[in-house]
Amino acid sequence: MEHLVALGYARKTRGSQLLLVRAFDRWMARHDVSLADLDEGVVAAFFRAPHIRRPRGGASTFGHLLTHLRTQGAIVARAPMVDESPRARLDRRYQQYLRAERGLAPTTIETYLGFLRQFLTEQRGEAWSSLGLLSASDVAAFVQRHARAASPGRAQLMTTALRAMFRYLFQAGELGVDLSVAVPTVPDWRLATLPRSLAPEHVERLLIAGDRQTATGRRDHAILLLLARLGLRAGEVVALELDDLHWRTGEITIRGKKGLRHDRFPLPTDVGAALATYLRDRAPSATRRVFLCMRAPRRSFRGPGAVTTIVRRALARADLHPPVRGAHLLRHSLATHMLRHGASLVEIGEVLRHRAASTTEIYAKVDLASLRAVVQPWPETGGVR
Repeated sequence: MEHLVALGYARKTRGSQLLLVRAFDRWMARHDVSLADLDEGVVAAFFRAPHIRRPRGGASTFGHLLTHLRTQGAIVARAPMVDESPRARLDRRYQQYLRAERGLAPTTIETYLGFLRQFLTEQRGEAWSSLGLLSASDVAAFVQRHARAASPGRAQLMTTALRAMFRYLFQAGELGVDLSVAVPTVPDWRLATLPRSLAPEHVERLLIAGDRQTATGRRDHAILLLLARLGLRAGEVVALELDDLHWRTGEITIRGKKGLRHDRFPLPTDVGAALATYLRDRAPSATRRVFLCMRAPRRSFRGPGAVTTIVRRALARADLHPPVRGAHLLRHSLATHMLRHGASLVEIGEVLRHRAASTTEIYAKVDLASLRAVVQPWPETGGVR
């Protein structure tokens, strides 16, 4: 029972789970199954038995039960299943290369592996075990097929991942030729468009649209304030831990992109108040992450996508329909607002924690007043413009 309470399950749900476990215990006694024999196979046999109804959430209930018993040493830990298929072996080797040789972050490794799996899955025949049959035309066709439907940034990430993959396969002797040179270049004119942003009044409308009388509303409000006031990235919100909040000094530590950089910033009053309000009623959890899922088992967000979903729902509540609806929208809005109120590009880069000044240059285009001051008249020739 204490284990279920720690996971954040409601009393009614805990009662239902205990009833199911008691029924399972009686079934084990009737079939002379000892605790030492208990594993996933025994649970599967229980659900196959006549007159046993598999309730909603039954798999989750027994998953928590087996995990708890193994943690307590009551049953033997499950032996890991090792997939020895050509696909799995290549997957493990490439993953090890990206981690040990390239030093990539876990999220980047998973992204690169995703492109590897997608590319080989779409090839004809047994591409996993016959890599030598791949050709430059296969590579070009794959990029052309997927680049059309992706954003320029996503398409460029895809080509970068493919080049890394083919260089590895060539160096590992899996390919006779280096197909990385066959990966087409995807153009992305980074400075060709204006950064998408919300007007200040629309940001405020977004922030007040939520229902802060609920636990979910208080959590989402704190997240939206972190995005709007401090310009955090979605991944930085997910990575925020309780120890990163320095209440005595009124500061916050931000774990930068890929976790390689930590920056300490003043904590705005309204952001601190929203965080404190949320944390007072935050459910108990073993994780030190600040933001948790509201449904049991209480755990931290799996990735930045959860924050993007919160922003999209908030935009819908506020009846705002910008062309871009991700978490970065509020980051761009903060930078645009700062620039129009006299902040320099250097100051904006410091707040947004840009590593290179060139990253901040995109915001120079939204400073229309300064651009008008430097614009040159159109040259006239023979009195004709």
